[in-house]
Amino acid sequence: RQQQGGPIPGQDVETPVDLTLDEVLRGTTRTVQIGLGPRSRTVEVKIPPGVREGSRVRVAGEGGQGARGGPRGDLYMRVKTIPHPLFERKGEDLQVPVTVPLTTAVLGGEVQVPTLDGPVGIKVPPGSRPGRLFRLRNHGLPPLEAGGGRGDLLASLNVDLPASVGDREKELFEELRKLGH
Repeated sequence: RQQQGGPIPGQDVETPVDLTLDEVLRGTTRTVQIGLGPRSRTVEVKIPPGVREGSRVRVAGEGGQGARGGPRGDLYMRVKTIPHPLFERKGEDLQVPVTVPLTTAVLGGEVQVPTLDGPVGIKVPPGSRPGRLFRLRNHGLPPLEAGGGRGDLLASLNVDLPASVGDREKELFEELRKLGH
């Protein structure tokens, strides 16, 4: 039980922080204004690489001001990852759709897969079906814990079917049908 007139600790302060996948990959800093009026202050917060969705980054002693000599509370930043137009986050792994022409899916070939570090070429084996996953190791996000390494990038294969076919293409598809395909 607290004595009358003793020190009163400051309140903890929680604020949301929106991060891009690139900021989650490399880490970043954010500046936060604490308090109002003449006693307000600015705090720079380092956000480590690999921070998880919904987690809280704690900065001890940077929350609300204590009273009568009490310590400051803590500052918490709750992490939200901004949706990316290409990549979907799955923990430390990322998933991305990759579309190839029908001929590449049937005959095989090389395709460029986007990653956070730039495009990477992969070989698509002949007869690859839509939905097939290709795992690109170490092209995901880093773990928050020390130890290095990164998650994986999972490229999900989509096949681009021709919207229209000319007479010659139609003949070739008819021949394929006769062959049982």
